[in-house]
Amino acid sequence: MELNLKNKKVLIIGASKGIGEAITCAFAQEGANIVAVARTENLLKEVGQKCLQLSASSYNYMVADVVNGNTKEIAKALIKDHGPFDVVIHNVGTSLVSRNIHGGYQDWNEALKINALAAIDMNSQLIPNMIKNKIAGRVIHISSISATYLRGNPLYASSKAFLNAYVVTAGRELASQGIILSAVMPGAVTFDGSYWDGLIQEGNPKVEDFLKHHQAIGRFGTPEEIASLVVFIASDKSSFMPGSVIPVDGGNM
Repeated sequence: MELNLKNKKVLIIGASKGIGEAITCAFAQEGANIVAVARTENLLKEVGQKCLQLSASSYNYMVADVVNGNTKEIAKALIKDHGPFDVVIHNVGTSLVSRNIHGGYQDWNEALKINALAAIDMNSQLIPNMIKNKIAGRVIHISSISATYLRGNPLYASSKAFLNAYVVTAGRELASQGIILSAVMPGAVTFDGSYWDGLIQEGNPKVEDFLKHHQAIGRFGTPEEIASLVVFIASDKSSFMPGSVIPVDGGNM
């Protein structure tokens, strides 16, 4: 299937490892012009070497912390140096936030900032720039199946549910302007350094129990399986999918 992503300008935030790295490499295979953002420069350089070997048309990067930095200014700098963008991928978030439901505004707001608001704040600059330049843009958020099943860390699940609501409602508003805003909800995915990888390495019985009772497919997912869907949504084949929130979860149950 021809996805027509060659020479498209793709911004990937959270590009240096795990799902983000797999997404970045998948766009490289399509011949895209890649701009990668992450906190660790040496990892960004390593990913860049892989991308150029995989046929990326170009590779540039910015070292930035989009959770603790000034997200609007980061977005403005990216537009100035590399934009406008055809595709934006927000691979930002973590379940490793407070689990204290009594933590009050500070704990809940921190979870919301990490898992939704940082990306939304960047969109306030990136999406208007797409519209200004008459780009039929794609903006894709990496959410989580926790947003649907609402289990695990309550603060994490709630913040991703907020993100999904943003994607659906804002996606409808943007559809008439040629922007497809969407989200992908990975289920249990394992890669070096991930939560599940750590449990597998230590032989934790929780792994077998989880696969037996919660994964219809009987295994964990891979970053590449998430990346394949993201690349499809980024293409012109997704033109009838505004506000879509799509699970990729191995039949999570």
